[in-house]
Amino acid sequence: MTPLRPDPAAASAAPWPEGLLEVGHVLDAWGTRGWIKVAPAAVEAAALLAAPTWWLQAPPTAQAPRRVALARRLARRHGQSVVALLEGVEQRAQAEELKGWTIHLRRQDFPPPAEGEFYWVDLIGCEVCSREGAALGRVVGLLDSGAQAVLRVQRPAGSSAADGERLIPFVDAYIVEVDLAARRVVADWQPDYD
Repeated sequence: MTPLRPDPAAASAAPWPEGLLEVGHVLDAWGTRGWIKVAPAAVEAAALLAAPTWWLQAPPTAQAPRRVALARRLARRHGQSVVALLEGVEQRAQAEELKGWTIHLRRQDFPPPAEGEFYWVDLIGCEVCSREGAALGRVVGLLDSGAQAVLRVQRPAGSSAADGERLIPFVDAYIVEVDLAARRVVADWQPDYD
């Protein structure tokens, strides 16, 4: 059985892949056989259901930094959450030890998005310009307004409000094109709209 509390020296030396993305956290144990209940960070939990390995990190309040990589044996949706069984977690007490741990995945383990859909993480860092080519800024994050996603765009240096952000709804009415290969988003938006 894989110990959940590795030696702190071994934990710090364990390889932690670059670019892992936090996709949720463990809410609690679920059932009596080692299952955990997970709160996904996004409404769509396809990455949690598909990734073969989950990297888990203990909360900052833990006595020593702890990180483990565990193979996902089974995972499924359970209402708004996900329940999962991880390799080496076979008893409820072991699952309870993981309460509060964050779950991280490699981007390459995410399933491909459907046509016309994008993972938020892929949009961050893209340059945004108007139809006419005017620079609007760079995507620094997204917001979920409930009705739609909204791009948080840091205004370009030298603009009248360079220290602020502009918010552009990520909907067909305003987004003309997304070219992830070129790291560019074209929006039907003007620099003076906000």
